Formats: sequence, structure tokens, C-alpha cells
Amino acid sequence: MRRLSIRNLQVSLVTGIIAAMVIMQTASVAVQQPATDATMIERSKILSQPGVFGVFTMFKLKPEWNKVPATERMDSAAEVAKLIEKHKDNVLVDLYLTRGLETNSDFFFRINAYDLAKAQTFMREFRSTTIGKNADISDTLVGVTKPLNYITKDKSPDLNAGLSSATYIGDAPRYVIVIPVKKSAEWWNLTFEQRLKEMETHTVPTLPYLVNVKRKLYHSTGLDDIDFITYFETNDLIAFNNLLISLASVPENKYHVRWGNPTTLGTILSPENVIKALSE
Repeated sequence: MRRLSIRNLQVSLVTGIIAAMVIMQTASVAVQQPATDATMIERSKILSQPGVFGVFTMFKLKPEWNKVPATERMDSAAEVAKLIEKHKDNVLVDLYLTRGLETNSDFFFRINAYDLAKAQTFMREFRSTTIGKNADISDTLVGVTKPLNYITKDKSPDLNAGLSSATYIGDAPRYVIVIPVKKSAEWWNLTFEQRLKEMETHTVPTLPYLVNVKRKLYHSTGLDDIDFITYFETNDLIAFNNLLISLASVPENKYHVRWGNPTTLGTILSPENVIKALSE
């Protein structure tokens, strides 16, 4: 009887410990849950915050796409819209049309996400859609947004004020340009003060164009074979051309080992209208 009592006591203790562990795990999940809600996607916020991953994926349609029945091609717009809706709390999806402007691509995605794995999941599921199955990837770029590194209030207050006060003026941009950039080892071996001076010289000629051109920078060193992804939106391609000519003439340009190659130019449309244009 005494042995049985001790065994019953041991079983009760084990059961109690397991129950306590389950309660603790449940409580932990309950506590962690709001953190997921806190990262729900808001367009204006995610496009202005540091620590956001950007994935740019360029696609070229296969010849087989034209053999897909016209109704199925048009229905693929709704299929992609449904996929975007499914992932709206995890990623911000932009889709651009390059057909007619580029040789190596017909369209490309820009996916912004707090968690890179979420962007990966979206792109993986896109490959299972009708249009995804009928397109080949021609290029992929990965980067992350970071706070200003050089032209800050502390390090370069006058130029920072110029950047902060510049506002895009005019109608919504119709064009998007993506230019990958890789710096030389010589650049990275300059002192920070030397790089700061170069970036100040780089920034001065860009200020007059900030009313015509929106820009965004993603850092890619270690995430890709490039160092930066420069992203631009504009309604004035002549102003953009003049901006790039100005940048080509600054001394910092000599530290580039890759600038473009490819440069991707597209039009800004809703995802639905991009797919419809490719289905015609």
C-alpha cells in the first residue's frame, strides 16, 4: 500500500508539472500574439521605415504563355489579386510592367516585408499561379532599408536639411527605374570621413531633382552580389536622365564596379492591370 501511495504521488507530481508547462506555453503564445498584429502592413509606414526587406524579382514570359486560352490568361489577374489579398498582412506587393521597354523581362515584383521569409513565401506561391508557371525569372535582387549613413543631421546638417525639405511635386509617378550598384574594394577601404566627403559631393547635384524624382535605397551587401539597389519613381524621364548624368560626373562614380547591368525601366500600374496587359 505504501509503495502504491508513493507511486500515485509521483504520477500526480509528473502530471502537475506537465500541466504547468502546458499553461506556461499557452500563456507565452498569448503574450506573443500581439507582436504579430503589431507588424501588420501599412503602406506609408513600411515604405518609410528602416529594417524592411525588399525583394525585386524580374520575370520573362515563356512562349507557352501565348498558348494558354485567352480566358485563362485574363482570369490569372484575379488569381494574382487573390494571392496578394491572402498575404496582405505579411507583405506589400507592387507589380510593374516592363514589356515593350525591356528585352530581358516583361514584368517585375517589388516585395517589401518585415520578415524576408514572408516575401519568399509569397514569391514561392506566385510561381504556382497560371502566369507564374509560364514565366522564367531573369533576375532577383534582395536588400534591406537602413537609416541614413552619411547625410545625417549630425554629420552633414546642411545637406540633411536640403534632403528633408525636398518634396516631390506633380502628378503620381508613371515610371519606375531600378538600378543595382556595386562598389569597389577601394571604396570600402576609404575612411568613413573620406566616404562622407564623397557622398556629400554626390548629394549636392541631386537636390534640384528631388521635386521630379522619388528615390529609395536598399542595402544589399552580404544579401546579394551587389551593395545597393537604387529605386526611383518619376513622371519626368528627361529630369531623371539629367539626374543620372549629374551623378555620372561626380568623383564617387569612379568607385562603381557595377551600375545597372541591367537597369530596369517599367510603368507603374495596379497588379491587376499589369496582368491584363500581359494577357492581351
